[in-house]
Amino acid sequence: MKPKLFDISLAQWSLHRALQGGYVQSVDFPRITKEQFGIDAVEYVNSFFPERKPEPNFLNELKTRCNDYGVSSLLIMCDGEGHLGDPDSGARTRAIENHYKWIDAAVELGCHSIRVNAQSSGTYEEQQKLASDGLRRLTEFGDTRKINVIVENHGGLSSNGAWLAGVMNLVDLPRCGTLPDFGNFILDWSTREMYDRYLGVAELMPFAKAVSAKSHDFDTEGNELHTDYVKMIGIVLDAGYRGWIGIEYEGGKIGEFEGIIRTKDLLEKVRASKEVTA
Repeated sequence: MKPKLFDISLAQWSLHRALQGGYVQSVDFPRITKEQFGIDAVEYVNSFFPERKPEPNFLNELKTRCNDYGVSSLLIMCDGEGHLGDPDSGARTRAIENHYKWIDAAVELGCHSIRVNAQSSGTYEEQQKLASDGLRRLTEFGDTRKINVIVENHGGLSSNGAWLAGVMNLVDLPRCGTLPDFGNFILDWSTREMYDRYLGVAELMPFAKAVSAKSHDFDTEGNELHTDYVKMIGIVLDAGYRGWIGIEYEGGKIGEFEGIIRTKDLLEKVRASKEVTA
């Protein structure tokens, strides 16, 4: 049997309303992922850890749940730990060090990466230099733990594919990479200025160590209304990527469980069509 072109994982943010509303408990994420969706790999979000901290008891319970249900832990998405490209050198150092505990948690859970953001301020070039400094220093620490540090297009200049690719070239470390997201290409929330999502993903794929299949709305045939999945998955595969693609449903017109199922169905349909022509 030929290997699959890619495997499908589930990002915890897909259930953020259920988690924030208390309908789902964070520790049950691996079980729900396997039992409800038939998916056997997860991507955590640090804001859903109790008190936003990687407490040993919680990590041990997560590991037990993953082992019980045959679920792999892939990465931890990290937010709220400071700006890795902060112009203030002291604040930048604190932001770098704030991520150390998540790298250690990633090791404990068996993840390959933590996902970080590349916030900064200043000119285009100044932000590239500042972000690359913070990322380089954090990646050097991650390398001592054999953990990758990967950056998502996640607003501001990080949603400019050329800018973020330039940051990757400045860092130039094997363990520093990207997590291209199909939908996070809003450059300015006030004007809704958008970067071309297909161009952006193509620019980030040479550095990709994970991929996020963002979804919001679907037509009657199950296609995502904002992203041409056939075209986008083609870009991902043409770059030589054969890793996990994580479902990140973020829509509001249908429930989260249904949105995850529809995204999974779409990914499987596109994968099957690509495998026929591969």
